[in-house]
Amino acid sequence: MAHRAVITAARRWANIPVILRIAVIYVLGRLVTTGFLAIAAELSGPGSRFGADATIGSFILGWDAQWYWLVAWEGYPSVLPLTESGQVAENAWAFMPLYAYAAQIIGMPFGSWGAGALLISLVAGFFACVMLYRLLHRRIGDSAALWAATFFAWGPLAALFQVGYAEVLFVLLLLIALDLLARRGFGWLYLVVVLMAFTRPGVLAFALYLGLYGILRWVRRRADPLPPREVVHIIALGALATATGFAWQTIAGLVTGDPGAYLATELSWRRNWGIDAEGFIPFEGWWQAAQFWFAQWGMPAWWGPVVLLMFVGGSAAALLFAPQVRRIGVDLRLWSASYLLYLLAVFFPQSSTFRLLMPLTPLWAAVAVPRSRLYRLSVLALCLLGQWVWIYHMYALGNTYWQVP
Repeated sequence: MAHRAVITAARRWANIPVILRIAVIYVLGRLVTTGFLAIAAELSGPGSRFGADATIGSFILGWDAQWYWLVAWEGYPSVLPLTESGQVAENAWAFMPLYAYAAQIIGMPFGSWGAGALLISLVAGFFACVMLYRLLHRRIGDSAALWAATFFAWGPLAALFQVGYAEVLFVLLLLIALDLLARRGFGWLYLVVVLMAFTRPGVLAFALYLGLYGILRWVRRRADPLPPREVVHIIALGALATATGFAWQTIAGLVTGDPGAYLATELSWRRNWGIDAEGFIPFEGWWQAAQFWFAQWGMPAWWGPVVLLMFVGGSAAALLFAPQVRRIGVDLRLWSASYLLYLLAVFFPQSSTFRLLMPLTPLWAAVAVPRSRLYRLSVLALCLLGQWVWIYHMYALGNTYWQVP
């Protein structure tokens, strides 16, 4: 009888429209995350950045959300702030304007920028789950695609659906862009690329992806015809993504009168770890960080680059050869490779590295492919464990250099 009841419940669940199933999964996930955030607020003490009187509202406006709020209320500085040593200090130019100003507009009826930020993150998160399913279901099947959306909605970074960060909005735009490209819907891509460029850094990775996608289409042109019209779109979109990817640097330079304003601002955060750089050098950040972190952990510094090379090689091998990853399609693997290469070129790894991996969301498909129910429930349990660990350290305890979400 119990077995028959389970089968009946499964059939009823399967007969519900998929968007409603995703809504149920997403809402339940948000209730769980809200519970975790409430517990974290209770555990927050005098040593935490948020203090003993922390609330969920404190977390929504915490960390980088404060910078987005500052952008919305004060704009960007025309004169770069300097440290006592004369170097460029942390400032608002590191944060793109779209999320900040959209939250300001949406929050007006509520009299609160934070309310607008929360609504954008919540709504964008739901539609990101829908778009993830849409992107994946023809590749890995309905069940696996729904599980991939579930892992995304309940995953270790699920708190980002409920705080004032731009990541979820960027991921929504990214998934729309990937889906449009997969369906050859080039027209809307021009708008989406521009929106991505002013939401958060990362559109240059999409420019690289468009180049690789174009090469892939050219190589496969006999099996998958490549009309001249599509060639023009791919080249034009690649040029647009590249131009808008550098646009914010140009705008910062024009407003401040310093052509290097944006890069100097980004490097100011790196100095928090005692890493002083005269200028930006691609790929230097990971090499420096590999040595820095291993020394911090009490291990020989030279182990860091060795582990880094092993990590890069292992990631490349997984994208090339892992059967579960191959199921998601060459195009999504090319995106994953493009974004990882972008991170390797521009980022200094720290505690926020996990957050910056969010644009790799399509790789949840590879995790969801195995059909074992026990396996999928185990992954879900690990997602919840990771989510709590993230929230506990970044919010309940967050006050040190390695506890920045």
